[in-house]
Amino acid sequence: MRRAYLHFTRFPVQRKVIECPELTGRPFVLVEESRGQRRVAAASTSALKAGVRPGTTLTAATALDPELRHFPYRPEEEARALVALGEALLCLGPGFQLSAPDGLWLDAGAAHLSGGEEGLCSRALALCSELGYRAHVAVASEAFTSRALARYGARRVEVIPLGDSARALAPLPLAALEGREGASFSALGLTTLGEVAALPAGAVAARGGANGARVHARCGGADDTPFVAEVLEEVLEERRVLEWPAESFEPLRFALKTLLDRLGARLAGRRRAAVRITFTLKLDPSGLQQVTLALARPTAEAKLLLDLARHRLEELRLENPVAEVSARVDECSEDREQQLSLGDEPEGDAALEVVLSRLVTTLGEESLCAAGLAEVHRPEGAHGAKGFHPPEARKGWAGELGGARVERAEGGGLRERPSRLLVEPAWLDAEVAETGRLLAARVGGRRHRVTAVTGPERLGGEWWSESPFQRDYYRVHFEGLGPAWVFRDMRDGRFYLQGLFD
Repeated sequence: MRRAYLHFTRFPVQRKVIECPELTGRPFVLVEESRGQRRVAAASTSALKAGVRPGTTLTAATALDPELRHFPYRPEEEARALVALGEALLCLGPGFQLSAPDGLWLDAGAAHLSGGEEGLCSRALALCSELGYRAHVAVASEAFTSRALARYGARRVEVIPLGDSARALAPLPLAALEGREGASFSALGLTTLGEVAALPAGAVAARGGANGARVHARCGGADDTPFVAEVLEEVLEERRVLEWPAESFEPLRFALKTLLDRLGARLAGRRRAAVRITFTLKLDPSGLQQVTLALARPTAEAKLLLDLARHRLEELRLENPVAEVSARVDECSEDREQQLSLGDEPEGDAALEVVLSRLVTTLGEESLCAAGLAEVHRPEGAHGAKGFHPPEARKGWAGELGGARVERAEGGGLRERPSRLLVEPAWLDAEVAETGRLLAARVGGRRHRVTAVTGPERLGGEWWSESPFQRDYYRVHFEGLGPAWVFRDMRDGRFYLQGLFD
């Protein structure tokens, strides 16, 4: 099995900077309790330059840099952030496996869909960069090989052909074994994985037992560690505990951006789009506030979701400050990406979605409606009101022609339908030639001469009901009125106006 390993250098630090951009370039550390003392779990670049190292006590670290800021290190938050990143990468591979706290494996079995394994690596790095993360990636057939090369290799992107793992691993330092596994080999004076692989397998097994034999095999490019894909949660939810309670919307906005960036990435990775999201605000010291965001059209765009969330939340008047905020996707649908045609304006579409979603969330989901097709053969009853969703743009032969809705006929031709359809057909005071051809008609007390006629299209049905119909429909162009949809009722021979074309 081919797998890609993505290594995020000091992932907790990167995550913290993404969540709090004001920390960029400043010294800070993440600390955790260890044996009754608070010790550094991860440090920023500025803190490392000041001499702070993981494992240093917070007191000693502060002495090295008095301006040092510190935050709690929460392993569960790092794991959730890695899971969100893995789900975002599902658009490139069928599954991922965590390697906490700073990496993950991605199933590279679908690399051919990304232009090969090199293309998969490039797309993975680009997606991580969009989310604010810097990474190294290596593709190999073994879990250890891909992880060691991504963490200790010299190249940002490394693709190891099948059977070439031993050569690629040979120059890596003994530190690539990590933990205590390399201690016994270091005691022998060895410095690289290639030197370990060159040892006699029998002698290594006799001295180090099964564990030593396993390490020796990995250094030689042999590793049977299975790929165990992460089990995805059915309900998409992100949660953020604020460093200090927020009394205004501005500090809450940064937490919302982090949540919605992750939700958007997870939705995009699953090829899903949010329809309804519930925000839960946990107040300090007590209280709970829930706000539901209903979307006019399903979307996974984090920027749009943040704009709509801001519209819903910034006007809230809460009794207590907000200590924790969460966002849960209550309803989602398939994300059907739309191909824009030349001349389309995505900015205008996005602005329309914002306006419509604001109306829906402010006035209620039933506040907007539009005409929808009904399963009725009779034209005047073939549509009815339904919940509004912006129409999908369909260009080409079956698109919008002259403001009319176009349907494809059984024979391959096109049948036009008027954009304005009357609820009930209106009788026309028509002038008809001996041949039955329509010459003119009076509409609103004025006579309009017929300049062009297309048809007939014969429609009939509902013979099983009390009001069956049999009609010949025409597209008629009236002078001074424009194109109209007219039919002749075969029961009484009269002409009726059914609709108008824009």
